[in-house]
Amino acid sequence: MTDHELYDELLRLLREGMPEPAPAEFDDETGFLPLGVDVDGDVAVVTFLCREPLGLFIEGTTFHRRNGEWMELGGGGGAAPDRPLARRTASELGGHHLLTYGTGKTVRNADRLLPWGAKWVSQARLQVSAEVARLHVGNRFMSVPAHGHAVVVWGARRAPVVEALSEDGSVLGSLDLGQPLGALRSTA
Repeated sequence: MTDHELYDELLRLLREGMPEPAPAEFDDETGFLPLGVDVDGDVAVVTFLCREPLGLFIEGTTFHRRNGEWMELGGGGGAAPDRPLARRTASELGGHHLLTYGTGKTVRNADRLLPWGAKWVSQARLQVSAEVARLHVGNRFMSVPAHGHAVVVWGARRAPVVEALSEDGSVLGSLDLGQPLGALRSTA
């Protein structure tokens, strides 16, 4: 898949959302598998699993909507865990319902004239236990795909708190995304 084709696919996912059910295997032609999409007002992120010569990687790309159009800001990623599409139980995630395995920030007003006043778009990539049906972030609710990967985006200075909800809506745990990466483990 060329960079242009990847960009077009990311924009399609922003417009249409994640396919239901979420894909469970690679398209042999592209080596690309969408994992999650989150939109919060005028900022968004799309995560995907990609096949590279050195192995599997999970990447997240952030966007900002300007004049009705989504503009790519940038992103990053890292190596995927073993069996990246296998949903894990809370006990397999060290007793946690939410586990952060990647975060990132991109500036959304890079065209400003002065160096201060930067506005950021932040993202967090999460592994969600099999017991969790939905996530509650601010005023949004997100379904968790069968593979258990989720992504959260925000443009505010303060990072949100994510709540893991069971099928009946009870709170299984919460995670403050404003904590340092090493401390990002859900509470029971």
